[in-house]
Amino acid sequence: MTITEQVRDDRPLAAGAPAPQATRPQLISWVALAMMTTASVANLRPSPSMALYGLAAVFLYLVPAVVFLLPTALVSAELASGWTGGVYRWVSEGLSKPLGFLAVWCQFAMTIAYYPSLLAYVASTFAYVIDPRLADNGLYIALVIVVVYWAGVLISTRGTKAVAGLAGAGLVIGTLIPGAVLVVLGLVFLGQGNPSAAPMDSGHLLPPWTGLASLVLIVNNFLSYAGMEMNGVHVSSLRDPKKQFPRSVFAATGLVLLIFILPALAISWVMPGEDLSLTAGVMQAFQGFFDHFGVGWLTKVVGVLLVVAALGGMLAWLAGPSKGLLMVARQEGYLPPVLQKLNKHGVQRNIMVAQGALTTLIALLYAFLPDVSSAYWIFSVITTQIYLVVYLLMFASVVRLRTTQADRPRGFRVPAVRLVAGVGFASSLAAMCIGFVPPDQFGGGPVWRYVLIVGGGLLVLGFLAPLAFLKFRKPHWVAPEHRTAPPRP
Repeated sequence: MTITEQVRDDRPLAAGAPAPQATRPQLISWVALAMMTTASVANLRPSPSMALYGLAAVFLYLVPAVVFLLPTALVSAELASGWTGGVYRWVSEGLSKPLGFLAVWCQFAMTIAYYPSLLAYVASTFAYVIDPRLADNGLYIALVIVVVYWAGVLISTRGTKAVAGLAGAGLVIGTLIPGAVLVVLGLVFLGQGNPSAAPMDSGHLLPPWTGLASLVLIVNNFLSYAGMEMNGVHVSSLRDPKKQFPRSVFAATGLVLLIFILPALAISWVMPGEDLSLTAGVMQAFQGFFDHFGVGWLTKVVGVLLVVAALGGMLAWLAGPSKGLLMVARQEGYLPPVLQKLNKHGVQRNIMVAQGALTTLIALLYAFLPDVSSAYWIFSVITTQIYLVVYLLMFASVVRLRTTQADRPRGFRVPAVRLVAGVGFASSLAAMCIGFVPPDQFGGGPVWRYVLIVGGGLLVLGFLAPLAFLKFRKPHWVAPEHRTAPPRP
């Protein structure tokens, strides 16, 4: 979605107002759109969680790609080509404005749990540059999260524009190059006759079934694929959307799967599952490969590349969801005026500070939970649960809009929309339910504690907070520029 268009609508021009000049849209190729989509979705961060399953990682990546990734991309293309304004506009038109606020709120709230998990990965990766023993030190992880996050807030509140370029380069610097090196080293490692740490025979194509817990890691892949809806707004920039957009979606899906699957397999070749850290697994694999080939010093170089790319992405996205929430809140009065204030650079500093306070509290849990990998997984699941609410609302909206606004022009229409949206809705709901089941790797702790943390995070951040804002909203919370002027006597 484009944050700057979160609340744009189709209101008629005021009397006497000049008509806007028609602008010719800038066309892009379907290949360019496929690359943009790949850059938005793919990265190396989830690879260690799937490397635990060895060859079965292929299956665990393909399933959510078919039942979630493709439906999300196709549905968002139809919505974006018919309604500008992103998920708030889509859900508001399809269902209701309060549910539209819930959708845009969840896009914002998921970052509260997302940034601690992202920065835990950054901290564990950077530990391999200074001291690998710190990768499993909860106090070190917590301190890095707090310091780096608030440094990011300080930079973002100054309205810095250069950080966006770091995210664009992140696909090459922190994903494609390290991922390709990882896979090549893995192939050379196997080619030298070294045995794979994980079995690679046909008997391990499917994960072992020991109950629902054996498939829980698949839930994390839903978050890995989240973001396909972002580039649906560019569907109108294609010459022939009906043919070219599906082509770009399938191409991006293939690229995303390669970027996710091949590095995960490479990690499983060199790192036994019982020794793999969910936060530092990528660096463990690089260190194992580089030590094997006698170039261990390259581990620090790769660590710096991965950290720079991750931080660039964090900075580029830090203010985005909060800006979208701010624009909706100012138009509809969903947030109190103190949270709507902008600083001299036009940045929503107060929202970011409030978000930072919650992020800090969550980050401190790393210092008290006994296992860094467990904490990382729990926060990743909470992030997924909150984000899945957005997709449930999006899939429901596209079906209803086909009925209530069937004649509205769309640049792209999903074939068999009820089936596609139904599959996406059902898979999202199933993933949300499975997310409450602790995976096998965390079987030592009490189940009730895991369910309480995950369920509490979803309930408080995803539902109770937006319901409170809706319940206590006041008419004067609407920004002055959006208030309806009283009729003249």
